[in-house]
Amino acid sequence: MVVPARCPGPCAMLALSLLMGYGVVRCVAGQNDTEPIVLEGKCLVVCDSNPSSDGGVTSSLGISVRSAGAKVAFSAVRGTNHEPSDMSNTSMTIYFDQALVNIGNHFDLKASVFQAPRRGIYSFGFHVVKVYNRQTIQVNLMQNDYPIISAFAGDQDVTREAASNGVLLQLEREDRVYLKLERGTLMGGWKYSTFSGFLVFPL
Repeated sequence: MVVPARCPGPCAMLALSLLMGYGVVRCVAGQNDTEPIVLEGKCLVVCDSNPSSDGGVTSSLGISVRSAGAKVAFSAVRGTNHEPSDMSNTSMTIYFDQALVNIGNHFDLKASVFQAPRRGIYSFGFHVVKVYNRQTIQVNLMQNDYPIISAFAGDQDVTREAASNGVLLQLEREDRVYLKLERGTLMGGWKYSTFSGFLVFPL
């Protein structure tokens, strides 16, 4: 670990503590005492005389600690067909049975609901396939039980058709996002349907 002479005392001590507890840590200083000093290791430490709030924990010493586990992403797929009777008759939530990616474990596969772990900008996309079904379907992406965007599939001359859409959303901590079948049925199943999302950046 390298701690330049201009590193503030608390940062130098914190760098030493991180080194003893977690292994390799690096401290980088700028040309003056007001520029941030970044320690890289199991966590990211930024020392600044005027720290800004970015979702990290800031002490009275001006030390902001951001979790290294801030990455959030999920992608769920429907691997089998099943009848609408297996869906909730009241919520009409569209369920998925396999999580291809679930970094941070913020997507509840059983409920098929994503819950935001922190305030930020998130990206979502979905692709819901109707199979051998001549009815028009409408799929809504829901945020806290309110529809945000919709997609439709209604071609009666094809055996498979998908309702697809995508959006960027600003979410608060513990906001919930899921898919709801607003119109039509998924009789015959919705195999190969997907629902994905990730944190673009925290606020």
